[in-house]
Amino acid sequence: MKYYIIAGEASGDLHTSNLMKEIKLLDSNAEFRFWGGDLMQSEGGTLVKHYRDLAFMGMIEVLQNIWSIKQNFKICKFDLLEFMPDILILVDYPGFNLRIAKFAHENQIKTYYYISPKIWAWKKSRAWKIKRNIDKMFVIFPFEKDFYKTYDYPVEYVGNPLLDEIEKKKLLLQNSSDFILNNKLNEKPIIALLAGSRKQEISIILPEMLKMVNQYPDYQFVLAGAPSFNMEIYQPIIGNLPVKVVFNQTYDLLKHAHTAIVTSGTATLEAALFNIPQIVVYKMIQFQYDIGKYFIKVKFFSLVNIIMDKEIVKELLQNNLEQLIKIELDRLLNDKIYRNQMLDNYKLLKDKLGEIGASKRTAEIIVHDLKSIVK
Repeated sequence: MKYYIIAGEASGDLHTSNLMKEIKLLDSNAEFRFWGGDLMQSEGGTLVKHYRDLAFMGMIEVLQNIWSIKQNFKICKFDLLEFMPDILILVDYPGFNLRIAKFAHENQIKTYYYISPKIWAWKKSRAWKIKRNIDKMFVIFPFEKDFYKTYDYPVEYVGNPLLDEIEKKKLLLQNSSDFILNNKLNEKPIIALLAGSRKQEISIILPEMLKMVNQYPDYQFVLAGAPSFNMEIYQPIIGNLPVKVVFNQTYDLLKHAHTAIVTSGTATLEAALFNIPQIVVYKMIQFQYDIGKYFIKVKFFSLVNIIMDKEIVKELLQNNLEQLIKIELDRLLNDKIYRNQMLDNYKLLKDKLGEIGASKRTAEIIVHDLKSIVK
């Protein structure tokens, strides 16, 4: 079978590589052509565009790169028709993928979507486009089934692929001594900083996190470097502060961290699954925030709280961040009852997410559906 896949971010590259691996176990003749990253490329097939060339965040960055974005659409449409796959698999990345879905539907290309866009947070009207253009949607959060049900659109809840990835990686993680030695750390407890994977996020949010460093001399601050960047991105922001940056070791860092300060996104869920008490922080350009608050209609902005439908981790947004981070960090470092309450809520979160095996279940449905069509 011929599979065309589009994943536009690092997390999509990770989860799609696992999906590809499972598809290959079921379809020995699988032929992949894709937009993604290094992890997908390691599974074989042809990489058309790397996700690092696609990640434009915010209105300003989009406008600055509008020509490149238009060219990417043009390249993708032409390439899709040239390859003419048995199935198109879209992975999150809605700004690009939903337009490609419309094009694929118009050209009678079977289209499945793995990892629903977070349209329940904003742009809920996109649900109608999904219902019209997507043949099957796979969701990874339990509450998404109820969301799509209001649009009379049945979806498949396959579990969360992060559970698979963490379970797979746990056996390969370094022990504490090796992690400290290999990264030239000291013996102080670690406060992990997870500052996002986009340049704009890092440039705006990381400085707020770094304001904590000199206020907690009994701890060491370690930053998880985004996989597509290097020290050239981080060094001008960190300056002379005593902060270590580790690349390709985010799960090792979470395993050995005492507490974490995390940019909203998938990282909040990763920290919870590693049982790391955390503070969730987000900041954007002020005019984007002023506009966005009128369109984003959710009670919470961190995945952990959204899944649980209550605040189990503190969310700090936009203003007075230095003061608010310090207040919350003091609680997490010094109040054992408060920490333990968060850890107890993490257990309930894991129960809600269910069992591992999201990639396998999704692959089984896709391959079964395709073989049924061929027969």
